[in-house]
Amino acid sequence: MTSSETTSTNHAVNGTDTAAYPKHPHRVMLGLYIGAFLGMLSETSMNIALPDLMDSFGVSAGTVQWMVVGYMLAIGIVLPFVGLMLKWVNTRTLAIFALACFFVGALVSTFAVNFPMLLTGRIIQGVCTGIALPTMYAVIMRVFPMSQIGAANGVAGLVIMFAPVIGPTVAGMLIGAFSWRAIFAMFAIVAAVALVCAAATLTNPIEVTRPKIDLPSVFASVIGFGGLVAGVSMISDMGFSPTVIVLLVVGVVVLAFYVWRQLHMESPILDLRALGIAAFRTPAIMVTLSFTCTLALMYLVPQELQRGLGLSSTVAGLLMLPGGIVNAACSLLAGRLYDRKGASMLVRVGAVVAIIGDALLLAMGVGTSTAFFVLAHVVLMIGIPLMQQPAQSAALKGLPRELATDGSAILNTMQQVVAAIGTAVATCLLGLGESNYTAAGGTNAAQGFVDGSRYGYVFGLVLVVIVLVMSFFLRERKN
Repeated sequence: MTSSETTSTNHAVNGTDTAAYPKHPHRVMLGLYIGAFLGMLSETSMNIALPDLMDSFGVSAGTVQWMVVGYMLAIGIVLPFVGLMLKWVNTRTLAIFALACFFVGALVSTFAVNFPMLLTGRIIQGVCTGIALPTMYAVIMRVFPMSQIGAANGVAGLVIMFAPVIGPTVAGMLIGAFSWRAIFAMFAIVAAVALVCAAATLTNPIEVTRPKIDLPSVFASVIGFGGLVAGVSMISDMGFSPTVIVLLVVGVVVLAFYVWRQLHMESPILDLRALGIAAFRTPAIMVTLSFTCTLALMYLVPQELQRGLGLSSTVAGLLMLPGGIVNAACSLLAGRLYDRKGASMLVRVGAVVAIIGDALLLAMGVGTSTAFFVLAHVVLMIGIPLMQQPAQSAALKGLPRELATDGSAILNTMQQVVAAIGTAVATCLLGLGESNYTAAGGTNAAQGFVDGSRYGYVFGLVLVVIVLVMSFFLRERKN
């Protein structure tokens, strides 16, 4: 790395930003881009493999669900600590450690001889994803000038939002051609590439200050976020059983204590004062709701294509690719437009387009043509990045530099936790719709699934409408 490609950790002096930005910031970010993409790919490609895992290891549906629940639980527990980690460990060292562990976790799962070994590897992958996502956004705020933040987040959005679209397709094709082990082998290969890139190009743009660690906050964070994510993730499988209720109550109560303690500490683990800044708080909520809508709908759509329209997993995945390509292009476009136009108008346009796309999904039935679905999905995939990328950029830009690392961790924690809740809600609504169809005398299982999916699509519609309303209250930081 030449001196022109290094990044100074100097901050504002007398109100003037003196940071020396790297000459090729995207090259610096390459390893983190790939790592973040890998994390989201891993998060969204596992559902299609669950039946094969049940057969291979002879476990029940409730047990195999821990491949999803355990992964999200690991992410939810680790995310709040990333801001602290980046204050204690060099950015490059932390990123390399996370990617190396993901590689190891993927290999453990690839060669698993029993389900506990498989789950262990999966949880290791979740821990690493929890580190990679907020680290990527924290570094973006340090290696790009403010005038390029939108374009930079557009690239980040491309690599993240493309993963949920191609994940089921790639996983289905690998299972069809080889076995479920090929999915984890693919994860290991991508992790190795990310590791090499990070080792070669990533710098240390975040200053290491090593603040005091408050142990009560550490335990409260683990118990609070862990209990909440675990409880929410188990609702669809166990309902509101005593175990789920206890997890939810403990999670909420302990999180309340955690929040109170962070706001009354001189050196908090996660500086929640960022949420007191309206220029961060409002777009952070907006991007969280749009991300939740995306994951909830991407959970429903592939299943409806298979169980409602009777398509194979391979065909269903291929039909989602046009939307994925459009999503990638719009993510880049939205980032560049943000740098010129700001967030408010883009979010409004995106919300209206997403509402149209969601309404088209609501109109689908068992006899719907594949062309109609592709149209609906493409429209939705135009609207989502136009909402999400400008809101993400506005949220991070709305913070002072000293809160950028904590803000990134807060934003990613909100997205993962609320998205877990949203996916659980979509699952419950799907079951409710199917039950109502059966109770009304319906006997066609495919139609019942379509009816249930519509309940979930209405939920997504509500989330987008809230984002649209909030866009009129968005106050953006201009400099």
